[in-house]
Amino acid sequence: MTVVYVDLLFLMNLIANYLLLLGAGRMAGAVLVRWRIGLGAVVGAIYAVLIFVPGFGWLAQWPCRVACGIGMAAIAYAREKQLLRVAVLFFGAAASLAGTVMALEMLGGYGLTLEHGVFYSRFDLRLLLLTFVACYFVLSLFFQRMGRHSGGELIKLEMTLEGGKVVLSALHDTGHTLTDPTTNRPVVVAYWGSLTGYLPSWADPSHPIESMKRSHAQGARGVRLVPYRAVGVECGMLLAVRTKSVKADGRELGALLVALSPTPVDDGGGYQALIGGI
Repeated sequence: MTVVYVDLLFLMNLIANYLLLLGAGRMAGAVLVRWRIGLGAVVGAIYAVLIFVPGFGWLAQWPCRVACGIGMAAIAYAREKQLLRVAVLFFGAAASLAGTVMALEMLGGYGLTLEHGVFYSRFDLRLLLLTFVACYFVLSLFFQRMGRHSGGELIKLEMTLEGGKVVLSALHDTGHTLTDPTTNRPVVVAYWGSLTGYLPSWADPSHPIESMKRSHAQGARGVRLVPYRAVGVECGMLLAVRTKSVKADGRELGALLVALSPTPVDDGGGYQALIGGI
C-alpha cells in the first residue's frame, strides 16, 4: 500500500498548478493577476488531495479532471477574453509536463510518480520542481517562436493620455514582444515626436532615468522604465507612461503602457507606433 503524505502532495501540486497556469497565461498573452492564478492553483491542489481521501476516488475519473482543469483556468483568468485559449494551453502544458515526468521515471529511476493523474514524490521534490521550471521555459520559448513573423498590418490606434486623446497609425506585429512585466499586457512603443503636446514637461525619452526622477519629484503616477532589446542594443531602457485607455481599430484594449521612443519607429513615416500581442 502506498503511503501518501498530504502536506507534500498539496505542496507539489500547488507549485505545479501555479507554474502551469502562469505559463499558459503568458503563452496566451493574457493579463496575469497573481492572486487569481494562486487561487486557481490552490483549488487544483485541494482536488489532488481529495482524490486520496476515502470515498472520493471517483474524482480521479477523466470528466472530473477536465472539469477541475477548466475550473482552475476560469478562476485564474475569469475576466480574460482569451479564456478558451488559456484553457487549451493549460491542458497542453499539463500533458507535456506529465510526459516529461514519466520519461524521467523510466529513464533514470528517480522515484518520480504520477498517482491518479496528480504529482507526488516522497524523495525528489527538488528534481521535480526543476522539471516543472524547465518545462515552463521550454514551452514559453516554443510558443514565442511560433508567434513571430516578419510582417504586420497597419491599424488605427487611439490613445487617451493626461494631455488628451491622440490618434496614431501603428504597426501591429506579433514579432513585437515587448510587454509589461507586471501585467503581461502589450506595451505600445510610440515615437515621442508624434505625441508632442500630450506629454508632461518632465518627459524626455532621450534621458529616461533623469525623466523618471523628475516625475517622482512632481508626484506623477504610472511612470515606468521598460527594458528592451533591439538590433545593436543589448539592454536598453525606454521611458513609459500609463495611458487612460487604448483602442485598436475601435477595439478597447484598456489602460496600457506607452513607451516613448526617442527616434522614429519606422524608416518611411508610414506609422508612428508599434504594438503586438493583441
